[in-house]
Amino acid sequence: MIEVYVKESGKVWFGVANEAHQIFATAFADTQQRVIRYLLRMLPFDVPFEITYEGTPLVDRIISLIEDVYFGKDTKIEWFCLVDKQLKPYTRMVLQTVSHIPPGFITSYGAVAKVVGGGARAVGNIMAANPFPPLVPCHRVVKSNFKLGGYGVGANVKLEILKREKKGYTEPKKISIGEKLLQIFPVEFVLNRNSRTFYS
Repeated sequence: MIEVYVKESGKVWFGVANEAHQIFATAFADTQQRVIRYLLRMLPFDVPFEITYEGTPLVDRIISLIEDVYFGKDTKIEWFCLVDKQLKPYTRMVLQTVSHIPPGFITSYGAVAKVVGGGARAVGNIMAANPFPPLVPCHRVVKSNFKLGGYGVGANVKLEILKREKKGYTEPKKISIGEKLLQIFPVEFVLNRNSRTFYS
C-alpha cells in the first residue's frame, strides 16, 4: 500500500507518497492540504493508499532530501527509485534530462526540447505536472529570455529557491545527456533578469 506522509519544517509542508523504496510523488507547499492534494493527484488510478503522520527512517530521509533541495543545499539523489512507469516515454525523457541540471545552474524549456525532441511548450507542460518536485528540479527550467515562467507553487517561490542555489558561477556550459548536449547557465543569469519582475 502506498503511504502518503507529510511533515512541516520551517513553515513549509513537505510530503512524499511511497511504497517501500519506491517514490510515486513528492511535493511541498505552504499548507498541509495543498501537499496532500498534489500527492494524491499524482498517484496511479485505483491503487490503495493511506495518509500517515508517522514517518519511518526511510521516509524521514526522503523528506530530508526534499528539504535540502528546497533550501538550496547540495545533495545527490541516487539511492532510491522514482516510480515513472506510469508516465509516458516522452515525459520520462524530459524529467530524466532535467534531473541532470546541477544546483547553481538553470536551462530553458527550449534547450531541454533540443535534447529530447518536441517543443518548448511541451516541456513546459511536463514541468507544470512534475510528480517529483523539487527532487526533479523543474525550478531550474526557465524561459529562453531568463524570465522565470510558471511554477506550481508560485513564481516567487521559484525565484527564492534559485536565490538559495546560487554559487557564484559566471560561465555557461554544456552537459552530456546521452549523445546530446544540454546548454546550462549560471543561476545568476536568471536572478539578474528577474531582479524587478518575474511574471512576464
